[in-house]
Amino acid sequence: MRPIGVEIPFIGSDAVAAGQLTRAHLRSQYRPLYRGIYVPRGYEVSLRERIAGASLAAPSAVIAGVAASAVHGAKWVDDDIPIELVSSTRRQRGLIVRDETLEEDEVTTIRGVRVTTPARTAFDLGRHQPRDLAVARLDALMNVRPFAAEDVALLAKRHRGVRGLRRLRAALPLVDGGAESPKETWLRLLFIDAGLPHPATQFVVCDETGCYVRRLDMVWEDFKVGAEYDGEQHLTSRRQYISDVQVNRVLQRLDWHVVHVIKEDRGTDIVAQVRTALLSRGWRP
Repeated sequence: MRPIGVEIPFIGSDAVAAGQLTRAHLRSQYRPLYRGIYVPRGYEVSLRERIAGASLAAPSAVIAGVAASAVHGAKWVDDDIPIELVSSTRRQRGLIVRDETLEEDEVTTIRGVRVTTPARTAFDLGRHQPRDLAVARLDALMNVRPFAAEDVALLAKRHRGVRGLRRLRAALPLVDGGAESPKETWLRLLFIDAGLPHPATQFVVCDETGCYVRRLDMVWEDFKVGAEYDGEQHLTSRRQYISDVQVNRVLQRLDWHVVHVIKEDRGTDIVAQVRTALLSRGWRP
């Protein structure tokens, strides 16, 4: 149940002042999402609603970091992540408040929400997350809202001395918008950290007649070696299983060696398989 004509979340004091509910009703039927911001008790709040609530709680703030990437359309963001704000507002539960400098060209507005631009969002993700997680978040952002690494580097020059620049410099060269899941990012970094060449992502294989065969997660094209991370759908869908078997026969005929990775595989074993395949096809470290 919600007050008539009031969106969720809402400012409690405004709803009371407008006569849409009483203070007793507010206390008994609603719970605070943030200080002064309410949602119905038992109501499952979406990430978008939590972001909207944060904007109500701190009207002058700008949504940043992982939440900003979600506003831009990045996937793999859970509904319960803390919302990051660039603001001087008081800290409170559920919000990460960063008192940092934002220039005018680092802020945009999307569906009424003030949010950092893709480049500034990338700048923050690379500084405030551990390397592997940062790269996964940056990959997800790049996949939907491509940004130039040069623009992020310019922000690093603009904001000399801020925390996390070393982390950013480590993560930025590894970003690849071709990754379509955090597991694909993890797999690519596994190969790079093991000293293998950087693979190309989302590579389309065609047969001798030019007909589409498969889009592989990552490949070393010169050696016709590829790697795919097989998610649960490959095991639970009979149709997917049949398609995979048939496609793999065509890939073998075309002389492609594709390593299929599942979550139970050990990293060392995965690297060993790909390294052996690359060496057998002429790669020299």
